[in-house]
Amino acid sequence: MGVFETEVQRGERFEFGKNWRSFLSTLTDKKIEIAESSLIELLGVASLEGKKLLDIGSGSGLFSLASRKLGAEVRSFDFDPASVSCTKELRSRYYSDDSKWIVTEGSILDEEFVKSLGCYDVVYSWGVLHHTGDMWTALDNAASLVNDDGFLLIAIYNDQGRKSKFWTKVKKFYCSGALGKAIISGVFIPFFFSRSVFSSFLRRENEFAVYKRKRGMSITHDWADWLGGFPFEVASVEQIFHFFQQRGFTLQNIKTTNGLGNNQFVFRKRSQ
Repeated sequence: MGVFETEVQRGERFEFGKNWRSFLSTLTDKKIEIAESSLIELLGVASLEGKKLLDIGSGSGLFSLASRKLGAEVRSFDFDPASVSCTKELRSRYYSDDSKWIVTEGSILDEEFVKSLGCYDVVYSWGVLHHTGDMWTALDNAASLVNDDGFLLIAIYNDQGRKSKFWTKVKKFYCSGALGKAIISGVFIPFFFSRSVFSSFLRRENEFAVYKRKRGMSITHDWADWLGGFPFEVASVEQIFHFFQQRGFTLQNIKTTNGLGNNQFVFRKRSQ
């Protein structure tokens, strides 16, 4: 039994890959196009042609696929074997036997593995590094993989103080076993659904459709991801900004939240 499986068995880690496997059955060309557009919008570029991109924690493989379609040479990896399998499935569907899209299993916390990766023009890790169990080391390792003048695109959960501590306990209980998962899902999934329906009524716009348009993702799969997403760490905008400023990065773009979601950052590494 590997490290990942051992941590899952101990109730220390959520199996993101199983959730992503279900998501792949819902994937459409439209969702892929939305993912491409969101990536281009954040980076502020027209394409990724001629760029080397590293996808840390590739999950479903959607954004690795989007990056490849935008012209990048892609390296994807994930700590969760099921997520690796999902990413390989997407590569097989759209870019079978493509030498410019490599998919492997690995951990951003594994120093030897990180050293073996080299450096990239774009390092992408959306909503991943806060689930490693050692977020600041993961962030530091991610920073080391960016070429001079290269981009680092990350999304990290916003620090909400007591609320974040509450959700840490919820997530830990969810991952503790079948009973914890059943109780947490039974309480929160109906609440999330009712809230979304009520929001749709007030806004006169389907929130489920609105959510899908943001990044091509699925709101119901992200509910499961949120409830079970453990390990779980958070950081303020200021903490992330100063952390990367000290490592020679300049902030290029930012999308913040006042709630429990992700703050999104695009940094550019200054030439040494």
